[in-house]
Amino acid sequence: MCKKVLCLYLATLKFPISKNPEEPLVTDGHSVINQAVMKPELKLRCIHVQKIRYVWNTVEKQFQKVGLLEDSNSCYDIHHTFGLGLTSEEQEVRRLVCGPNAIEVEIQPIWKLLVKQVLNPFYVFQAFTLTLWLSQGYIEYSVAIIILSLISIVLSVYDLRQQSVKLHNLVEEHNKVQVTTIVKDKGLQEMESRLLVPGDILILPGKMSLPCDAVLIDGSCVVNEGMLTGESIPVTKTPLPTMENTTPWKSHSLEDYRKHVLFCGTEVIQVKPSGQGPVRAVVLQTGYNTAKGDLVRSILYPRPLNFKLYSDAFKFMVFLACLGVVGFFYALGVYMYHGVPPRDTVSMSLLLLTVTVPPVLPAALTIGIVYAQKRLKKKQIFCISPQRINMCGQINLVCFDKTGTLTEDGLDLWGTVPTADNRFQEVHSFASGKALPWSPLCAAMASCHSLILLNGTIQGDPLDLKMFEGTAWKMEDRNVDSCKSGMSDSNIVIKPGPKASQSPVEAITVLRQFPFSSSLQRMSVMAHLTGEDHVHVYMKGAPEMVAQFCRTETVPKNFLQELRNYTVQGFRVIALAHKALTMGKLTEVGHLTREKVESELTFLGLLIMENRLKRETKPVLKELKEAHIRTVMITGDNLQTAITVAKNSEMIPQSSQVIIVEANEPEEFAPASVTWQLVENQEPRREKNEICINIGNSSALDGGRGTNYHFAMSGKSYQVIFQHFNSLLPKILVNGTIFARMSPGQKSSLIEEFQKLNYYVGMCGDGANDCGALKMAHAGISLSEQEASVASPFTSKVANIECVPHLIREGRAALVSSFGVFKYLTMYGIIQFIGTSLLYWQLQLFGNYQYLMQDVAITLMVCLTMSSTQAYPKLAPYRPAGQLLSPPLLLSVFLNSCFTCTVQICAFLSVKQQPWYCEVHRYTDCYLVNQSHFSTNVSLERTWNGNATLVPGSVLSFETTTLWPITTINCITAAFIFSKGKPFRKPIYTNHMFSFLLLSALGLTIFITFSDFQDIYRGMEFIPTITSWRVSILVAALIQFCVAFFVEDAVLQNRELWLLIKKEFGFYSKSQYRNWQKKLAEDPTWPPTNRIDYSGDSKNGAYINGGYESLEQIPKEKLEVERQTTEQHFWTRL
Repeated sequence: MCKKVLCLYLATLKFPISKNPEEPLVTDGHSVINQAVMKPELKLRCIHVQKIRYVWNTVEKQFQKVGLLEDSNSCYDIHHTFGLGLTSEEQEVRRLVCGPNAIEVEIQPIWKLLVKQVLNPFYVFQAFTLTLWLSQGYIEYSVAIIILSLISIVLSVYDLRQQSVKLHNLVEEHNKVQVTTIVKDKGLQEMESRLLVPGDILILPGKMSLPCDAVLIDGSCVVNEGMLTGESIPVTKTPLPTMENTTPWKSHSLEDYRKHVLFCGTEVIQVKPSGQGPVRAVVLQTGYNTAKGDLVRSILYPRPLNFKLYSDAFKFMVFLACLGVVGFFYALGVYMYHGVPPRDTVSMSLLLLTVTVPPVLPAALTIGIVYAQKRLKKKQIFCISPQRINMCGQINLVCFDKTGTLTEDGLDLWGTVPTADNRFQEVHSFASGKALPWSPLCAAMASCHSLILLNGTIQGDPLDLKMFEGTAWKMEDRNVDSCKSGMSDSNIVIKPGPKASQSPVEAITVLRQFPFSSSLQRMSVMAHLTGEDHVHVYMKGAPEMVAQFCRTETVPKNFLQELRNYTVQGFRVIALAHKALTMGKLTEVGHLTREKVESELTFLGLLIMENRLKRETKPVLKELKEAHIRTVMITGDNLQTAITVAKNSEMIPQSSQVIIVEANEPEEFAPASVTWQLVENQEPRREKNEICINIGNSSALDGGRGTNYHFAMSGKSYQVIFQHFNSLLPKILVNGTIFARMSPGQKSSLIEEFQKLNYYVGMCGDGANDCGALKMAHAGISLSEQEASVASPFTSKVANIECVPHLIREGRAALVSSFGVFKYLTMYGIIQFIGTSLLYWQLQLFGNYQYLMQDVAITLMVCLTMSSTQAYPKLAPYRPAGQLLSPPLLLSVFLNSCFTCTVQICAFLSVKQQPWYCEVHRYTDCYLVNQSHFSTNVSLERTWNGNATLVPGSVLSFETTTLWPITTINCITAAFIFSKGKPFRKPIYTNHMFSFLLLSALGLTIFITFSDFQDIYRGMEFIPTITSWRVSILVAALIQFCVAFFVEDAVLQNRELWLLIKKEFGFYSKSQYRNWQKKLAEDPTWPPTNRIDYSGDSKNGAYINGGYESLEQIPKEKLEVERQTTEQHFWTRL
């Protein structure tokens, strides 16, 4: 890929710049700018790739991205290097090097879009074809195709223009935000957001839309990240701590760095100053480097679809074009042999060249996707990437989020299990209607959350909201008098409500909050209880995580058994903890680190929440299982809870074994390890005839060990295996069903690993933490109604998983329709090519109206309605073929070509043997005399032979009259044969318009063939023949139909026969996951249970185990190449 290198000159700035190489241009020692500017020339070189600017680093000798602060900056660097703001001179240098903070999407001019469409190679070829046809007098069909093409081009241009305008309007407001910054030694300064540069100090006055990515350094705020996540749940952001070390700031916070970052495009709802001034943030990234810029770039430069259909279709088009070239030289030879003038020879040869590639092909292939899109819209499923609909037809693995997807979105409070004296106490049930008694546990539930009061309404995470409602306390706006300067980042006071139990505490004020993150699996707050001098720390989170921060003597000895008791029943369990801190001043709260606060806690107990399965979950999972579509759960919840939900939903049959895979990081003297633990006490199967989940697909071994065990693991174990046991990962994934405690990044990584095993992966989630996975999957289906669902190709407005089988059904129907239309148009071109080639042998061709009947009345109408057959309501237990270049399809086209070639040649030769036959264009008088023997209903005149001349290209002949009914009926029967219904589409008769058109076309063809009306014969340029000959033509066409239908239906579409052939000749699938299934089914040591394996080297993670050495490993290089080799839509390539 070649890119133009541009030079930027710093000498153009209005202030002097030092040319001393030792003196840095910007104060940030980590910045690439200091290493990119060449001195004394004061210039740097840059390139632009997909809207991102890269500058040449003269030290590293490579291009590096600019427009962002380097990740190597530590927390100390960010606070002390940028905390006071940049100088105006440094701002100007950064503006020149980094460019404006703007996400600019140009509205494409109509003329440019028009030229781009018209200059598409296919339309150029089409223009050449139509020009040639018009010159030959073939006006009607040419005009029809011109009109169709113009409509197609206008609609495409309009659609592209509308998308361009919408995207422009979406981002334009971002470029016009007025912001306040701090300039070093000058104080506050107002400016347009497009002038912001990385390193600027941004003041957050209150509600605003963020024009850049920034890291919070002072104060806290609440933002709505709906644009990114799809959930309009307020998120609390806390300032980056001041740490005096050189650890990169992101590494210090691990995956939790997002809690300090304000993302471009998100809305600031509330700001909470720390008491030391306004809320401040350091600009982190600008322009297209931001989160919003990345989203816009993903729309402007979408990931190419890796789908065989489009690459195969392109190859097929090349084959048809080559066939046309062969016809061109054949015609050239025939006409030159007969001494035809060069001009006529060339024009007739070019005419045969254009016959094989039908001009209606692009519209016909697209129309199937349009029909599927409309049917999906009726089911409340909306699509922003229509080309993925065909890909949905190949899905054989669907990943589901749990909460809000498989289970109800909201949680119901079930009860609390408090602790005292190192023992669990009696359960408090919320169903009893009794108020929760006052205790530290009640105080924790009332204060340890991220809820906010916005316009008098409590808003926040549904789990937090349900927990808070269980206390019967209320939230109020804090009085100004009660605010002690510098102590609190909270704007609310929590007080007992009318229905709350009696409490010695009048109010609780949250002094500081450490927000929840999916990577840390916990949150905590520092709160002040009215009337007390000390500060209380409350924590809530995953029970296993919270227990680690508690003093051992406060955690009940039967903690794990009690936790398991509830998780195996499918409850969502939250643990709470507490400790009291004695402090001199409340202002010291802001200086404590999270590590110091979250230590030596007292375990308070468990909060039990009920997460019920959605009513639609079990039937949908059962339907997918019967269709041999594998289902996988990817959740952020507890592993035991996930296993229970999987069993209750029958994702894992009750009789199947579950093996928990637990992996541990390498330690100082021990390598990384993997423990395989078989989950005991499996419940017996209730139904004798229950079908086990077929983990692979329909070809998996029945009754083998590979069908009745499932792996379950946590996100932590997945990460360790990914890093230290990479060769083991594919073996786990082919039978892995439960992946719990998964972070958003791990979800995306898991989807990608499944794709490397050649699975076609669907992902269904509610949009909260699933955006990355939804974009990574072949078909991401979001159940969120938010605007952020643009991250997903499909969005269901009905928030349950019924959309998944709907989408797969429509995808299969669209895919089968595309194949059927493609086969039909290929055969249509070949049928016409053979017929025309035979007539060329004696310098003749079909008449304009003969072509028109085939092209418009049959082909055009059939192609526009053939794909409207609806999807079959039941999912078949296998997928349709995903490749055009597959043996059944190639054989179908080849054999049908042989049948039509045989019948046409036989008819062509047979008519010459008839006693009444004569070469009309040579023997006009003989022809007119003989007509009296054929029909008494036709008035014969010498002028009727006007077209029968000696010029090449004559139409009137017995050969034309014989071949036209055969080729026309052949086109009709081919459309019928290739419109197979069950198992992927409804029967053909349910497509009323298509059936009507086929019957009408067939009736019209037979009527024209057997009619003796002079006007019809003159218009169609036919010669009347004896009735017995016409009957024989019809019988020949009927025999061909019967043979073709039998071969197509009983042989080529016979799945059992093809499976038998594959088995006999030893053909096996090349899919990686099937190869692994086969190997593992033959491996007596698999699956491992109740044992521990170690990596051979704790540094490089080489996995050594005798049980697996004999198995073939997947070449990583090959997988990487396969992953990167993606095919664009073949029309784009054309």
